[in-house]
Amino acid sequence: MILDRFLVTDQVAVVTASGRGIGAATATALAQAGADVVLAARTEEQLRAVAEQVEAAGRRAVVVPGDLTDFDLMASLAETAVHEFGRLDIVVNNMGGTMPRPLLDTSPRFLEEAFRFNVSAGHALVRAAVPHMLTGESPGGAIVSISSVMGHVAGRGYLAYGTVKGALEQYTRLASRDLAPRIRVNAIGVGSTATSALDIVMSSDELRTAMEDATPLRRLGHVDDIASAILYLVSPAGSYVTGKIIEVDGGLQSPNLEMPIPDL
Repeated sequence: MILDRFLVTDQVAVVTASGRGIGAATATALAQAGADVVLAARTEEQLRAVAEQVEAAGRRAVVVPGDLTDFDLMASLAETAVHEFGRLDIVVNNMGGTMPRPLLDTSPRFLEEAFRFNVSAGHALVRAAVPHMLTGESPGGAIVSISSVMGHVAGRGYLAYGTVKGALEQYTRLASRDLAPRIRVNAIGVGSTATSALDIVMSSDELRTAMEDATPLRRLGHVDDIASAILYLVSPAGSYVTGKIIEVDGGLQSPNLEMPIPDL
């Protein structure tokens, strides 16, 4: 049955920034498809709520609250998975984000912090996870990172965000070559998705309508749109895909929210 190829029965996943939004939806989707999940984010209360959803799907969850920009904490998530569940098969690097700023307001330090938040911390997890993924009866697995449409299009105000997401996409291509053939590495180029990151937009009918009108599919994304794509990439259904950026963005070829930054 073709639907069986979307199952990850008895596999173990680490999902970062999984207290809400895309991370929470992904953790729940993986549990519904058969995986146990290590949940990591800053807020324990949110993680506990997601853990309840995982357990309602009949799977197990381990909660790890903390600062995910801490390289040691990120690396420890791999060991936690193996200690609690005996294996590690899937890594979903969902952490990231950076506030828009004009170029002249983007300091070198701000750019470095954005790189740490979107690239370096995720690499700490990947580097720790790979040795565990290559052990066991069936060595291998899948890694998926969350990028953005801004990693490959241009728009004012997105210098830091677009630069680090572009770096994450190239990281994905390079890591896929280093880790082939056992571990597949892909990313999702996410378009505007209805999460807490868009609270300002969601609270304004005018802004939301403008963004929807500027999107070819005439709507914002839903977290389940992204979670479904992640499930495809980490399951046997995506077993012939690596080194790719899957664009789940409603058809965007340019930003659907331009920052009101005037000419210099």
